[in-house]
Amino acid sequence: MVNYKVELHTGNMLHAGTSNKIYIQLSGTKGESDWIYINKTACQDSVIEHQVTCPSSLGLLEFVALETKPYALLAYINNNWFCSKVVVTTPEGSTRHFPCYNWLSGSERLVYREASGQYDGIRYQFAVSFSEQIVLIQGTPSILLRWSIYADGLPNIIKADSVSDLPDEVLIYSIAVRQKSMVRTTQVVCISNSIIYPKVKFDKCSFCITLEYIEKNWKNDEFFGYQFLNGMNPMMINCCTKLPDNFPVTEDMVKASLSEKSLEEEMQDGNIFLVDYKRLQGVTANMINGKQHCLAAPLCLLYMTPEEKLMPIAIQLKQEPSEENPIFLPTDSEYDWLLAKTFVRNADFIEHELNSHLLRTHLLAEVFAVSTLRNLPMVHPIYKLLISHFRYTLQINTMARESLISKTGAITLNASIGGPGMLEYLKKAVAELTYSSLCIPEDITARGMDDIPNFYYRDDGLKLWDIIHRFVQSVIGRYYTSDSDVQKDSELQNWIKDIFFNGFLSNASTGIPNSFSLVTELVKFLTMVIFTASVQHAAVNNGQFDFGGWMPNFPTALQLPPPTNKGQCTEKTMLQTFPDINTTAKGIATVYLLSKPSSDIVLLGDYKEEHFFEKLPMQKIEDFKQELEVFSAEIKVRNQRLELPYTYLEPQNIESSVAL
Repeated sequence: MVNYKVELHTGNMLHAGTSNKIYIQLSGTKGESDWIYINKTACQDSVIEHQVTCPSSLGLLEFVALETKPYALLAYINNNWFCSKVVVTTPEGSTRHFPCYNWLSGSERLVYREASGQYDGIRYQFAVSFSEQIVLIQGTPSILLRWSIYADGLPNIIKADSVSDLPDEVLIYSIAVRQKSMVRTTQVVCISNSIIYPKVKFDKCSFCITLEYIEKNWKNDEFFGYQFLNGMNPMMINCCTKLPDNFPVTEDMVKASLSEKSLEEEMQDGNIFLVDYKRLQGVTANMINGKQHCLAAPLCLLYMTPEEKLMPIAIQLKQEPSEENPIFLPTDSEYDWLLAKTFVRNADFIEHELNSHLLRTHLLAEVFAVSTLRNLPMVHPIYKLLISHFRYTLQINTMARESLISKTGAITLNASIGGPGMLEYLKKAVAELTYSSLCIPEDITARGMDDIPNFYYRDDGLKLWDIIHRFVQSVIGRYYTSDSDVQKDSELQNWIKDIFFNGFLSNASTGIPNSFSLVTELVKFLTMVIFTASVQHAAVNNGQFDFGGWMPNFPTALQLPPPTNKGQCTEKTMLQTFPDINTTAKGIATVYLLSKPSSDIVLLGDYKEEHFFEKLPMQKIEDFKQELEVFSAEIKVRNQRLELPYTYLEPQNIESSVAL
């Protein structure tokens, strides 16, 4: 007789334990054990130890099977069990790991493969069932996950009308979502009208310093320019070496704003920058509370002064120049200039929420997550590397479609881009989406932003890209030792094809690969996926209340159209242009909820779910954590000298996934 020591680990989330009876069976290359009853209760965040005795060795242990059955008196109680992993010590002294991370309901028998996986030159084998048993091999690509068309011209989404429609395999990662976040998000549209702006009171917590700074400085040109570099949307600004034909700024217009050189000379020196919201041209503005609201598609010219201050020097609020579309200047009246900047800030809100935030982080992360669950088994190294970066993403996106961008969603009802304009705009943004723009080193260079000073998003983002890239390269090198390994991996090739077809709509002009030939190509793409789901999302998500909590700085909607002439704007005009109290309160509530860190946040580098058990990748994970900790300390030192610290890409503030 031989003995196997079995450890069954129960997850630490709420209700992970069960009072159901638990049964286990082991299977190896030389046979399988009997079904063994575990005469112990699985409690939340606990480990059950049990001994499985067999007449002889089972050989190389490949699978464990789990089953739960309710007691007769509890048969009608939902008593699911979340098993995180099973660890088996064999009679030969080896340790075999079986990651589960799955809910067992009592109505199914689930089988889990040993974590190392065996690569046969084509795929990571996983689908070997027990003899003459009909079982579900967990960790296989899901046959339950389906793509769904959200709207023509947009990335496909998971097929689920609501959270309750998400299949059990997805609920492995979403059922444990903190209930408070679910309630807060769905209540956005229910904020009471008794919240009167500007006396809206929230628990500011860590938001306090930045929000109070913005309340004092939102009118200042220097802070207006700063936000294009280190605000919520650092993705729009480009170095300008030639003015667009539809932006006829003259030397006389900006002479007072420049130093000793001409506009042409400053452009050639790389000191002139352009922000162009042309995607908003022709987009339908929203009706809010029965009133037509307005959109602009502005162009904004900025100048980096010798004192390294980025200052706005000209604003045109519509794309087509005309006498009724004047170019506003800092030398204009106070309210003319402030109103022009306000239309730019509203346009930036739209670009941020729908393009930089929704499309380029949330929707793409969903594409990567669904394709991973559809095509890669749990034993696949790419699955192991990526799965923690999709934690809660499918649920949070499904909730957003229900509560934020549905017909009755908070954004739909309270933003100037809501309603039909939202889809009109998103189709334009998707049409211009490129692979290179998702890779920060290429994006920064393409925008001519390599050398502009005080660009902390660039500095921190590039450093984090390098750290992630080295980590991915070191882990992937353990499994793909040559380019032929990549080319022959059919599961990997199916994964990227699924992404290309369903995420980027088979559009080759995006630059997204539809297959991999080289290890270097794979490493770059995986770096982009992790960066998008963690670093980039943190950059465009975490400070939404900081910059939008003071509504005039980041207005969700504007009630009056862009001015057609100068000299007419007053303080009264400004107040009439801003959204009403109801719209303002709901807008502030929305950005507050979207910015508030969750209580169960998992940070970048913190791989709480153990999927790797091999020595090298486990060591590389520790090295990755150490690099992030060192960089976090460097950012803290840098921020001590800044009047307004840039904290969004400090690793201690970066969640590992799009989970909020």
